[in-house]
Amino acid sequence: MRPDAYYKNIYEIDYKELKEIGIKNIFFDVDNTIIPYTLDKVSSREIELFNKLKKDFNLVIASNSNSNRVNSIINDLGITGYTSCMKPTNKVYKKIIKEYNIEESIFIGDQFMTDVLGAHKNGFKVILVDRINNIEPFTTKFWRFLEKRVVKKIKFEKGNYYKIKK
Repeated sequence: MRPDAYYKNIYEIDYKELKEIGIKNIFFDVDNTIIPYTLDKVSSREIELFNKLKKDFNLVIASNSNSNRVNSIINDLGITGYTSCMKPTNKVYKKIIKEYNIEESIFIGDQFMTDVLGAHKNGFKVILVDRINNIEPFTTKFWRFLEKRVVKKIKFEKGNYYKIKK
């Protein structure tokens, strides 16, 4: 259940390496992965990164957040996405598997329980990033509580970053 790679944030990820290993589709979580949970708009920094990445990848949002907020972010980034995903359940992954090649896809998120577990159990590669800030809704706090147990069990060290093994 360890993530395939672990980075400080989405800006530190070696996207060139992802392209080299055949990744064509990148699925991003939104809250505390791209922007803090407390914001409704992306900044020019996120727009710049996503515009650069669109040249080499299909970029897709896969978020548990409600559709109005996430749809606004999706529109600002000029990409497609899934809202109210209910990760880590299989709901969104079944849809994605019908539309995208799993071998060419990777998920990027900040939570073990929703992002890493959900994607891994459905056969996807996963990159974990540190969360942007600690302000989160109650449901996320619940997942974080469970996450602490998992992290301890698999002896995962926060801050010990690593790349995907080729």
